[in-house]
Amino acid sequence: MPINYVVPLRRSAILTTVAAAAIAGVCFVGADAGAGVLPDGFKRVVGGDGRVVQMWRIGERAQPITSVANNGAGRAATISGKYRVTVSRGGGNVQLGYLVGCQVQLGDLTAGATAVLSAVPSVSGSISLPLAPGQVVDVANVFNQDFATHTLSLETQHQQLDVQGCGGYAQARSYVRVIAADGYTSDGVGGSKGGTVSGSGAMVQATLFGAPFSLG
Repeated sequence: MPINYVVPLRRSAILTTVAAAAIAGVCFVGADAGAGVLPDGFKRVVGGDGRVVQMWRIGERAQPITSVANNGAGRAATISGKYRVTVSRGGGNVQLGYLVGCQVQLGDLTAGATAVLSAVPSVSGSISLPLAPGQVVDVANVFNQDFATHTLSLETQHQQLDVQGCGGYAQARSYVRVIAADGYTSDGVGGSKGGTVSGSGAMVQATLFGAPFSLG
């Protein structure tokens, strides 16, 4: 039986910049998906043992909004969307996160970011991380769930991303990352969260990136 999750997520993710950091080995393009409906996405990966992982991104929407700081330097947007993962056998782990960049274009980004933030809420319910001009940060583990069935679906509703002190334009894009294996288990912080995972046979890893959208 499929597992379905509706994820309200955090009310805001506050991104605060600090000293500049350089990006190496990242390719960017100048296109901007802008506001409104973003393209649907699909990815199919077949492992060495024939295991099939399929990933869908459906109805993703991003809308620039006024930053909570309202000081002229903030950049913000809300994003909503539906995501679905199927595996032909076994179980695994699904993670939803966002790549956020300051004064860079994220169109061709497929590699890791220069910094990783695990999206654990603070006392205020917000997320804080350093973000400098020219830097891309991975806001990881916005949703992170091990699953034992063959299908998992989740939905985000008006997730807010807010960048402060960037000093220019900012962009973001979603990603869904899957790890799948027979007999997949973790120690509670496994999968994309790190820690220890175990399983049998070939382990399949796949990532579906969303289209870039503007933060303000």
